[in-house]
Amino acid sequence: MKKFFDSLFNRKETTKAPPGDVRTQPVPAERQTSEAETAPLSEEQLSEISSKGQRVEPMQLVVGSARNVGQLRDKNEDAIFLQASLIGAGTTSLPFGVFVLADGMGGHSYGEKASEAAVRTMGTFLVEKLFGSLYGMDPIPPSESLQEIMKMGVQHSHKSVLETAPGGGTTLTAVISIGTQMTLAHVGDSRAYAIYLDGRMQLLTRDHSLVKRLEELGQITPEEAAVHPQKSMLYRALGQGDTPDPDIFTASLPHPGYLMICSDGLWGVLAEERIFQIISEAPNPQRACQNLADAANAAGGPDNITVILVRLSD
Repeated sequence: MKKFFDSLFNRKETTKAPPGDVRTQPVPAERQTSEAETAPLSEEQLSEISSKGQRVEPMQLVVGSARNVGQLRDKNEDAIFLQASLIGAGTTSLPFGVFVLADGMGGHSYGEKASEAAVRTMGTFLVEKLFGSLYGMDPIPPSESLQEIMKMGVQHSHKSVLETAPGGGTTLTAVISIGTQMTLAHVGDSRAYAIYLDGRMQLLTRDHSLVKRLEELGQITPEEAAVHPQKSMLYRALGQGDTPDPDIFTASLPHPGYLMICSDGLWGVLAEERIFQIISEAPNPQRACQNLADAANAAGGPDNITVILVRLSD
């Protein structure tokens, strides 16, 4: 089993930094103390605090997720695929997972069908390609690199969307996590962030939107981009035209910290400082995701809200 995963990482595969303008946003060290912050801790929070500092053996992925239709939409056109697993044998253990998020677009249920087709196709392809052989006693590693496998998955997903939801389209952000490394493929304007415990939020993906492109060219300011009426118009998406060229890269999984994948119904509504505050104050990733969705709804909930949060245990 270990040889199988070693074969994945021993390839001469180019590891490059995330595309686009990667930002690091420190959260202010001082925040005003509210009544909520001084309230007695719940049993769940006390349990989480008591476990800090105790090394978890074997190391594993702790995952949370939330999906919400929001306040103004009739349907939820976001979809997710999650699988977190662990292999422990002898003196070694290796956590691995597949995480996929898609935000569909198009009327008459096409967006809903497009996002479901994308996550089902991408998730199933990655699991079968990478992890299917692990259920046997003689694992055979794939002949392609992780980045090549990701690109093939995007191609299959694009074809599936064209066949399942003609006229529809969807974003796609997918992550393969193996040990302390991750490989990410991205199309559209859903986002992936690396969130560190010192308050840094690093944007890993680049929005493939026309307004973001205008901002990158210096034709509009970030403030103008945030309120632009066409900010959700994409120039790269699954199900639209030719197979899109995804951004694909390999990096370290944030540790200690979190990987967050979310739709624009979250990142377009809540400021990064607020997102970090909610995550840092939650007792676990699942509660953090639910609290993020609640906060986005409280801020108006103009779009579907979907978030995946992944933490590698200490």
